[in-house]
Amino acid sequence: MADARFEDGAESPLYLGAEDAEDLKILAALVQDAVFPITEMTYQRQRREFALLLNRFRWEDRETADRAGRGYERVRAGLLIRDVLAVRSQGIDRAAQDTILSLLDISFAPGADGTGTLTLTLAGDGAIALDVESLDVTLRDVTRPYLAPSRKAPDHGP
Repeated sequence: MADARFEDGAESPLYLGAEDAEDLKILAALVQDAVFPITEMTYQRQRREFALLLNRFRWEDRETADRAGRGYERVRAGLLIRDVLAVRSQGIDRAAQDTILSLLDISFAPGADGTGTLTLTLAGDGAIALDVESLDVTLRDVTRPYLAPSRKAPDHGP
């Protein structure tokens, strides 16, 4: 089924799921260095879902951008985590509504009973820990890619 947002021949939006640790490693690499306002995350307790709308760097396009000599891109994406039993955070001032958070990594620590903890590690020693019944994570691009304001890739150097 074609996505109407991309019918003009542009690259189709990214849509990935993670149901095991190996899938999660791929997904985590794609959201590394994503940024988002604190107001763009929500936990729906009754639905047992944690959702996050973020601006992710398009790591999968970096080599193409290098070859073409063009600037690097970002894209708005939704990250949905299902089967969430509880959410805890540290190092985040939820009252500061203008805070922009930077996602460094997503990891999963399985529990003995099939449950586990999914951790979103943030820059500045922040973290969001989600106790989950099972690993069920979806990442989906929701806009067309746009030129990153800096036109550069995130820098991990000293």
